[in-house]
Amino acid sequence: MLRYRHLAPVFRLSIPTLAVAMSLALAACSGGPSGLPGFDNSSGQAQPAQSTGQTLGNGKVKVGLILPLTAEGQGAVVGNSLRNAAEMALAEFPGADLTLLVKDDRGSPEGAQAAAQEALREGAELIIGPLFAPSVQAAGQVARSAGKPVMAFSSDTSVASRGVYLLSFPPENDVNRVIAYASTQGRKSFAALVPDTAYGKVVEAAFQQAVASLGGRVVIIERFGADQGAMRASVSRLVPALQQADALFVPAAADTMPALGLALQQAGYDPAKVKPLGTGVWNDANVARVPAIQGGWFASPDTAGFNAFAGRYQARFNSAPTRTATLAYDAVSLAAALARTQGSQRFSESVLTNASGFAGADGVFRFRPDGQIDRGLAVLELRNGQIVTVNAAPRDLGPRSQ
Repeated sequence: MLRYRHLAPVFRLSIPTLAVAMSLALAACSGGPSGLPGFDNSSGQAQPAQSTGQTLGNGKVKVGLILPLTAEGQGAVVGNSLRNAAEMALAEFPGADLTLLVKDDRGSPEGAQAAAQEALREGAELIIGPLFAPSVQAAGQVARSAGKPVMAFSSDTSVASRGVYLLSFPPENDVNRVIAYASTQGRKSFAALVPDTAYGKVVEAAFQQAVASLGGRVVIIERFGADQGAMRASVSRLVPALQQADALFVPAAADTMPALGLALQQAGYDPAKVKPLGTGVWNDANVARVPAIQGGWFASPDTAGFNAFAGRYQARFNSAPTRTATLAYDAVSLAAALARTQGSQRFSESVLTNASGFAGADGVFRFRPDGQIDRGLAVLELRNGQIVTVNAAPRDLGPRSQ
């Protein structure tokens, strides 16, 4: 079902029979599925890989879909789950006038370049995918030279550019939302304990920028490694400085947070005095039960949208989707909506970067002219081992910041 306001252009891509809602995720970054902690928390298996050259749908508007269908390891699982979600979007969009040209990039930049060239030769007006950052760069170069846009699934914001739009879950969005909410709740002095990883570098930079933009103060930043001895050493340096802080940013993933939480407890950290803050990697049952961060806040989409999507996916494919599958569902639904309503301008820059944005399975979003994405996120709290919403996700994104 499509809702479209002509006078104030807002596309609402509604999940059939349910209101659009939101949930947590992280998409692929430059390192692939393991590049961000908690990239895929589902245990479901996708359907077997489809061969390159497959088409989905029979509409007159052709769209390339580039995915790592036969990549090594988890990449193929995620790629095939994205393909299934794209198929489901076509089936659920009434009269979708699209033909998806499915191409396998095998998880490599060379494969993505060849796939993009093939899709464009076959008449693609838009490229959806790829998943991994190097592949996005390669496909983007091909598409840009042909004057065609890309909607890619990497959350590595360094590969976004004019005409290459990231339909993903960049961690910077999480950081900005939770720091802004904490600031409205009177938290002004921030400490941080971040993983010494590529993901940690991204969120640390976003944290520093977010605090500074709100007039806050960074008291201390400590980085921790995977080794528990080094972790305890980082915590021991951190905790004395927390006397000057009223919030502690700890973006540690599900496989790390229990050990890190224990180290914080043993060092005397009290979450009732210094509010714990995290990112979407906290949306995990194992993290929710960690005593050291009870009462903590983190930002993510709400859960209802993904849960509804996952139920329909399970019924259709007899398997659970990977958490990022909604990205392909939203991309194809958006392409179908634009094909129906926007005529020859359907994939133009002015339409894709509409400041009012769009709404899909994971809530409201919009593309910036530089290719990055703004998302409407909720603030959730860890409360007695459960995850509850304390500040709902917005229904619209408001004016675009300059």
